[in-house]
Amino acid sequence: MSFFRRLSFILWYLRRAPWDSGIVPPEVEAFLRTHPSGRALDLGCGTGTSSMALAAAGWTVTGLDFVPRAIKIAQRNAKKAGLTVDFRVGDVTRPQDIRAPFDLVLDIGCFHGLSIEEKLRYLDNLPALLAPGGTWLLYGFFKPEEAPGPGLVPADISRLTSSLTLIQRQDGKDKKDRPSAWLWVERAG
Repeated sequence: MSFFRRLSFILWYLRRAPWDSGIVPPEVEAFLRTHPSGRALDLGCGTGTSSMALAAAGWTVTGLDFVPRAIKIAQRNAKKAGLTVDFRVGDVTRPQDIRAPFDLVLDIGCFHGLSIEEKLRYLDNLPALLAPGGTWLLYGFFKPEEAPGPGLVPADISRLTSSLTLIQRQDGKDKKDRPSAWLWVERAG
């Protein structure tokens, strides 16, 4: 991620970042209703809304984000809620000191913001982060392949299914009316 893009994310958290709704997505709630608790890693966790929902449902959760202010807010929110979540500042493309494997790796809008090189590093790490039979639950918006900037492209879907199995895809639109999707991807058991 370029210096200026990183800086823009850091600056967003001086106020309320526009993507930080404070609402747990219904897709995450549905996952929680249909899966037993286990170990979860929330990549790009921001201020920890989904991490805390997982913890409240009995999961052991690690949340990772590169913005220190977002992590401080997440830690404060979890403490207020009486929840235990291991929030850490770190790089989702090079997760260090993370004790894998996880039954769930959650990514709500992080992967689609990475450069091609960063996406490749992220995907290289993903199979080792997932337990056998583990789920990667991913939300992202799409962009035209030739357009600059963030977004998923068809090549991303091909790359992620080269070592993992796409179980379900739920297409929709994001707040800006861009095509988006929730992807349920599993590591073979």
